[in-house]
Amino acid sequence: MPGRYGCPFQPRCAVRRARCGVSWDGVFSTGTRVPRDRRARLTGSLHFPHLQLILAMSSEAKAKGIRILRYLFEEYAFDTDRRELHRGADVVSVAPQVFDLLDYLIRNRERVVTKDELINAVWTGRSVSDAALTTRLNVARSAIGDSGEEQRLIKTLPRKGFRFVGQVREAREAAHPNPGDAPESAPPLPDKPSIAVLPFENMSGDPEQEYFVDGMVEEIITALSRFKWLFVIARNSSFTFKGKAVDVKEVGRRLGVRYVLEGSVRKSAGKVRIAGQLIDAVTGAHIWADRFERDLTDVFALQDELTVAVVGAIQPRLLTTEIALATRRPPENPTAHDLCLRARQKSLLRSREGFAEALQLAHRALALDPRSIFAAELAAGAHLNNVNLDFSTDRQFDRSEAIRLARLALSLDENDYRALTTAGLVTAFFIGDHETAIDYSDRAVATNPNYFGAWACRGWVYQVAGRYEEAILSFERGIRVSPLDPVLHTNLAGIGYALIELRRFDEAVAVSKKALRQNSSDGVAFRGLASALAHLGRDAEAREAAARLLEIDPACTISGQISRGGQTCFKLLIEGLRKAGLPE
Repeated sequence: MPGRYGCPFQPRCAVRRARCGVSWDGVFSTGTRVPRDRRARLTGSLHFPHLQLILAMSSEAKAKGIRILRYLFEEYAFDTDRRELHRGADVVSVAPQVFDLLDYLIRNRERVVTKDELINAVWTGRSVSDAALTTRLNVARSAIGDSGEEQRLIKTLPRKGFRFVGQVREAREAAHPNPGDAPESAPPLPDKPSIAVLPFENMSGDPEQEYFVDGMVEEIITALSRFKWLFVIARNSSFTFKGKAVDVKEVGRRLGVRYVLEGSVRKSAGKVRIAGQLIDAVTGAHIWADRFERDLTDVFALQDELTVAVVGAIQPRLLTTEIALATRRPPENPTAHDLCLRARQKSLLRSREGFAEALQLAHRALALDPRSIFAAELAAGAHLNNVNLDFSTDRQFDRSEAIRLARLALSLDENDYRALTTAGLVTAFFIGDHETAIDYSDRAVATNPNYFGAWACRGWVYQVAGRYEEAILSFERGIRVSPLDPVLHTNLAGIGYALIELRRFDEAVAVSKKALRQNSSDGVAFRGLASALAHLGRDAEAREAAARLLEIDPACTISGQISRGGQTCFKLLIEGLRKAGLPE
């Protein structure tokens, strides 16, 4: 119910102390008076009474360069200034009435709100049926990923009212209307993606759990720092913000980073939930947000598992965002890193034209920076794929260039996980030294166990060596490390190849179809599907899969498959392709 003065706000509201004239959550300064005409409007006939105080404060808040509020809960950001609800980078569409209902519940989350209060605040006292109110509440719940059955965030208390029970953090962004007001000591952004991981908030209410929360953040920082294309702020710098209300843009400016990762951890009832969000500190845009929940058993094993989940979700999204930024920049005076990002984007197309463009960009990057491991391994990978995917017009040249560039990358840093990854793959397919290839691949995943590419390439290396069970384990580990990776279908197709050689044809069909659902033009997956179906005697389906393969790769033949190198381990695959009718 409203307080002594009829105000629907919390008791902390300044109304009961100074008639809306002094500090309300830091927006008004002590002694500030609201003009009489504004006070009249606070209790007048405007549509949403609970917003009136904000309207009265707006001019002073803006004069002081303070945005009103963002409420952060789970992966959502509720922006009262822009009247927007965000889930990660996406804006969730909500009707104005639903927005106001959420606004009122969140602002009054420390108490139960009665039905009459909601109706008065959102419907301005008009007669509203219980069914209409329930409908609006369910729409509001749906907008924030809740439901009437679960009531994880909005709880109905029978015969009492409603309460927002989610854990909420309040954030303000201090504006600098005049760019000259900003301090001059901000370090420049590095010439590669840069990130700071802020201390996560301990939402369990137990101070003794701080060690678990801080330990998880330190593990995330360590895991991210293994990606050498990424500039990561050290723990000692990012932890200076622990326990402080922060403005993400200010954090980015002070630390000289483009991205900020923030989050929270809650441990209760035998479970732990971590919520995280990645924010562009330059624009304030949300790039990614998600939550992860695990059973609380072995604390340290759980910490590792959650770290892998968070890093695996962030890394491909971060790389995709950086590629998009690089392709939007003017082509004049590109940096070697920008050229590598563009080459990476072209490689992801996995087409003849894509690899040709990737090679041009990677060689331009090497001309600018002859010591760029990123450029060397991208070029080596493009030459290797030209051969393995039958795009090459000169296989001998592509093989020799792949070997030369892989050795160049390794000579620049023999412990670089990218150089080791590429060297392992090239050694397996084009040199045939399985022992050395396995050594390179094992060292790559040991150096950076969070790198999807290292596990994927290790899977192919072990496959070429005829160790199919270990190959499947590597492919599966890659999927676990980066479950949202844009080239996840390549791991699934690799599993299909291994299952064929293990005579598990039904499983090979299922996983090949899964790969094709993710990428309908994956020739490797079509080869696996056609072969497995043929081994099962499903001749019509096998011939159909082979025909689809030829639509994608008209030059595909049995002899071409065999001559690519590293194919002696795929005897059953080749046998099945013959049965499916692939031309010799």
